This record gives sequence, C-alpha cells and structure tokens, in this order.
Amino acid sequence: MGEILGIGMTHYPAGLAPDHCRGWPLARYMRAGTVIPEHRRDPKTWPEPMQEEWGDDMGEKAHARHREIMFSSFRKIRKEIDDFNPDFIIIFADDQYENFTDTIIPPFCVMAYPDIAFQPFVRMGKRKFENIWGLPDDATIKTPGCHMEGRALTRGLIDRGFDMSYAYKPMHSEGLGHGFANTILYLDLDQTGLDYPILPIAVNCYGSSVIRFQGADASSKRKYPDEPDPPSASPTRYFQLGQATVDTIMENDWRVAIIGSSSWSHAFLTEKNDYLYPDQEADQKLLATMQAGDYAYWRDMTLDEIEDGGLQEVLNWHCLIGAMDRLDYKANVIGWADTWCFNANKCMAVFK
Repeated sequence: MGEILGIGMTHYPAGLAPDHCRGWPLARYMRAGTVIPEHRRDPKTWPEPMQEEWGDDMGEKAHARHREIMFSSFRKIRKEIDDFNPDFIIIFADDQYENFTDTIIPPFCVMAYPDIAFQPFVRMGKRKFENIWGLPDDATIKTPGCHMEGRALTRGLIDRGFDMSYAYKPMHSEGLGHGFANTILYLDLDQTGLDYPILPIAVNCYGSSVIRFQGADASSKRKYPDEPDPPSASPTRYFQLGQATVDTIMENDWRVAIIGSSSWSHAFLTEKNDYLYPDQEADQKLLATMQAGDYAYWRDMTLDEIEDGGLQEVLNWHCLIGAMDRLDYKANVIGWADTWCFNANKCMAVFK
C-alpha cells in the first residue's frame, strides 16, 4: 500500500516580489486604466473592508501582513513534507498560456520530465521583476523530475478511464509555468534546497478563456473577443482525476505528497464585482464545506458556478479534494490569508 500526504497552497505571483513593488493586480489596473469601470476607480465606492486594506499606501503595509500569513504557512508545509519524506511530490496546477498555447490545449497532462530546470523570473521574454531573494533575472532553478513514475502514473490513469496526455520535455515556457514554478519556490522559501523529485500535472483550468485571454485575466488583449474557447473539463472530472491518482499511487506502493496549488476566487476573473475583489461568499462556502469534510459539494459544482465566482484556478484544488475524498482525509487549515485588494483569498492546508 502506498502512503499519501495532502497539501493545499497558493502560487500567488506577487508574493515573490518585495512589497514596495506593489505587484498585486489591483495596483496595476488602477495605474493602467484597464477593465475596472471608470465609476469604480474611486476607492470611496469600494466596500469598507477593501478601503481599509487599501489605506493611504495602495495596500503596501497590508500586503506585508497578508504575505506573512502565507510565508509562515509555507514553512509549516515544508516541515510537514520533510517529516513525511515522500518518494516524490505531485503538483496539480494550471498552465496559463505558458507551455500550452495555440498549438494544443490538453485538458490534463502528466509532465514526466527526467529533470526540471526553470527560470521563474522570466515569463516568455515578456517581463521581469524584482524578487525577494535578490536572485538574478535569469536565475535557473533545478529539481529532480519523475520520468519513470510519470510514465507509470499515466498508464494507471489511462487504465482507469482517463485519456491522459503526457510529455517528456516542455514546449514553450521557461521550463515550467508559474503555477508549478512558484509552488516549488515557496516550498523552498528559505533557499535551503528542495531535493524531492517533482511530478507536475497540468490541468486546463481557464477553459473558455485560456487562449482568448492568453491565460491571464480579463484585462488581457483578447485574441478572439467574440467567441469563448471550448470549456475545461467539469469540476467532477477534476475530482475524479484526484481519486484515480490515489488509486494508482496505492497500486504502485509509492509514498507521495499531493499538492493542489492555487489561490481561490480571483478578482481579475470576477466580472460581477467589476474585477475589483474576489467572490467572498463563494470562497467562504468552499472553506466551510472543506473543513466539514463535505467534499461532495466540491464534486458537484458546475462550470457556471466556477466561472461566475472567478474560481477557475480552484479546479487545481478539486484534484486534491477528490484525492482526499478517496482517502477520507480531513483538512487542517494552517493559514487563511483573506483579502479584498490582493486579487484572491489564499488557503494553506494539510490533509492527513
């Protein structure tokens, strides 16, 4: 029998930059005048908690507190992983028009790379940013891959009814999309090294917007403005993928940490809130049902509910929750960084 540790976390990009850079999307949108309606640009029109968080410094001091919740949680997560000492780590994360672009958009892909090398501070040559470690813009991070385990996992998933895509090397991005790259960086927050082999599994969370918004957000230049892309798989299918992953791990007697990586409702995807703040009600419902062990609520969500609440990236967590449902593991929330201004609420949790 295999053994599994479940981890839920975020790969929030702005956490990698110093607070004075104000890397959160709202600050960028307020400067750039993008999708936020003109009548909503005045902070006096915002909900009171949002005004308080924004303060007189565009959220700089509040973001420092927000990030500290995340960072203290990441250190606890790293200790849990070290204590568990897995054979390898599976990361479920989304690809946002990074490795998979107009060439092909697979619903799921096991990235069975022999070795992993990525440049997290370069995004396809488009932009660079200052980072909290002072590493050079072209810094390359290396970790072991999971070639043979990835091949075996793919066979097991195909046997269990998933027509699973797989890859042995990246196509376009700097080694890994940011959902995986940032997760690895956060797991090695103190730069002591991360030697566990990594098996990334990319899932198409953005569905109807992945090419149209170029994998980013509603402010992006739209390649096909009048026609949505085909949808992602249903939340139920992501949930089932997590279950089938558990079954394959157990069959192979592996010791694995399974990570679902994303923030929750994203402001820049939540049109009903004028792209200003996340769907707080939807996130609280997810949090309550997860803590109660009501995983069926997650399984039975619809894509309409996902897209209405800006919850596309939570589909990464649906893979994790499906796995935890199969194991009857319960969630221990070790960090909840809620926010109105910093794009998305962040949940950090350990499942045993």
